[in-house]
Amino acid sequence: MISPLQHLAADSEPSRGRLHPEPPPAGRTEFQRDRDRIVHATAFRRLLYKTQVFINHEGDLYRTRLTHSLEVAQIARSVARRLGLQEDLTEAICLAHDLGHTPFGHAGQHALNRALRSLDPDGDGFEHNLQSLRVADGLEKRYAEFDGLNLTFEAREGILKHCSPARAARLGPVAARFVGGGSPTLEAQLANIADEVAYNHHDLDDGLRSGLIGFDEVMAVPIVARTHRRVMARHPSIAPDRLVPEMIRTMINDQVDDLVAASLQRVQRSGATSLADVRAHREPLMGFGAEMAEGVRELKAFLLSRLYRHPRVKAMTDAAERVMDDLFHAFVDEAAGSLPVAAQHLRDAADRLASLTDREAMAAHRQRFPQEPSPWPAPPAF
Repeated sequence: MISPLQHLAADSEPSRGRLHPEPPPAGRTEFQRDRDRIVHATAFRRLLYKTQVFINHEGDLYRTRLTHSLEVAQIARSVARRLGLQEDLTEAICLAHDLGHTPFGHAGQHALNRALRSLDPDGDGFEHNLQSLRVADGLEKRYAEFDGLNLTFEAREGILKHCSPARAARLGPVAARFVGGGSPTLEAQLANIADEVAYNHHDLDDGLRSGLIGFDEVMAVPIVARTHRRVMARHPSIAPDRLVPEMIRTMINDQVDDLVAASLQRVQRSGATSLADVRAHREPLMGFGAEMAEGVRELKAFLLSRLYRHPRVKAMTDAAERVMDDLFHAFVDEAAGSLPVAAQHLRDAADRLASLTDREAMAAHRQRFPQEPSPWPAPPAF
């Protein structure tokens, strides 16, 4: 099989190293060791009970942060194989990218960020990809010789998708591109795009399954309508329960094909001949072509307006934000005790709260605020 970008792939021999030096692994590469450590991490298992869109009690078949991470890894690894990129590093980044996510999805993140900034306006607030790096670098406690997972530089760099220049300066080399410009490895760029491909399509699937968005509604999205026509042309007698899965599969395949072709064109135009050239490039080299990018943008806009802002999702979001705000202030008080509240108390409370699953957060809220009625709307009947 031709590997068109193998010469630009990250190489674990040598990697740029780990925070704590270790002997090389036996029988596997450095990036395979990264992936294996992530899979065995407690923070990774907790993702099973952390919200993607629908809170856990809404139903058993909706995606969670764990299934989302697995879908991201599957898409990204398939592309990495076609392009000759480092598959194990790609997979490791995908599996680790949400390790620091709060309970209750983005509602939890927004609430925790707002609560932190209300008590420390000049602080960093909360951002889940920064928290994922904190988990990997120290919060996970599994190993006798170090805190964290002690991942390679390349995996840690890939986890860090966004960072302010001020925060990046404190993080050091792993965040240098946010200060001086440049790009991460192609594997990290790929993981970022695969994240978008995965959540767009599984959120669409879950939205249709839940009934919060209707099939006729989504047919107003051009990329979906085009896919529907193609599927019906190939399978005119397809059963209704197979139609949406076939459309989702087709859309993902189309985006993967476009991503491969468009990225190869970008790399060729860039003149990059080494990983150093990739890192020096100001703009990412992995991405969709213009037509596909517009189709993806339209799909995202539809999901934002019709699913993520749906009244039922909004009710769940409001409840989640109330729980997160209540718990954060309770955890700050518990961390500080009789002492004046300090920045470390805020950080400890945020770390504690971010680690909780949805169910743990619900239980902690009931325990500390037993007088308050349940903030959750009743789940649908089965």
